[in-house]
Amino acid sequence: MSTEPVEPESLVTAPQGAFASVPQQQEMPLAIVRGQPMLQMPQDLYIPPDALEVILESFEGPLDLLLYLIRRQNLDILDIPVAEITRQYMTYIELMRDVMRLELAAEYLLMAAILAEIKSRLLLPRPPAEEGLEEDPRAELVRRLQEYERFKRAAEDIEALPRLERDTAVVHAEVGERNVIKLPPPLDLTELLLALKDVMHRAELFGHHAIKREALSVRQRMGELLSRLDDNSFHRFESLFDVNEGRLGVVVTFLAMLELAKEMLVEIVQEEPLAPIYVKAKASHSEAFAEAMADDARAGESALLESSNK
Repeated sequence: MSTEPVEPESLVTAPQGAFASVPQQQEMPLAIVRGQPMLQMPQDLYIPPDALEVILESFEGPLDLLLYLIRRQNLDILDIPVAEITRQYMTYIELMRDVMRLELAAEYLLMAAILAEIKSRLLLPRPPAEEGLEEDPRAELVRRLQEYERFKRAAEDIEALPRLERDTAVVHAEVGERNVIKLPPPLDLTELLLALKDVMHRAELFGHHAIKREALSVRQRMGELLSRLDDNSFHRFESLFDVNEGRLGVVVTFLAMLELAKEMLVEIVQEEPLAPIYVKAKASHSEAFAEAMADDARAGESALLESSNK
């Protein structure tokens, strides 16, 4: 029996050339100049997306590139059929009118007019005397193409700037009215009491002190007591006070009684400690005190009259 391994059918290799090669998609040329494809865009040229495409015998591609090659003297303008460019331009205008891009069509109208002018000037015969003085008509095309290129670059730079309603949006926000609420400062009870004390002290400094006349005079009460003690008998000490007069009356009566005892006009007797006190007027001294009271009364009346006259 053979022991050699057998290869499975799935591992059998296919013969070479069994699969056809997949064709690679070639890059579309930018333009065709004299039958040769142009694949690389010039670094100093800008071509709009909707550029005018012209198809001529020696050139096929955007009109911007055609003018660029003429300016670089890669193509002779005498080989360019301006009439064919004009016909294709009219078709391009109808196309731009449908898509509302007339501003781009106007730019190519200027280019076509410049080509027609330059070619006509080159085809017209020139006088022999002016052949060495007249400048090349293509120089004007070069100048205008350079100016056109500057404007295109400026338009491209402006297009790159942020634009309102395209890159940014305006947001209208109303700021509500703010009511600022000032909270009162924290209150301390100790500071409040100190402030009240200061206010009371200042009120005392600026306050007016009214001096009132005494309603009860000690001198007058001495006379009243002597009148009550005029019967030459003893009277109880408590009976000489009038409770209805209040504290002021009690104090004035007590002071008047002490003053009478000092002047030896009354006699105060108490038989034993804590016993009732009795008061009795002395006759001789009471008459002298009555005369003194009369003199004081007359002096007071005269002083009152003098003050009223003044």
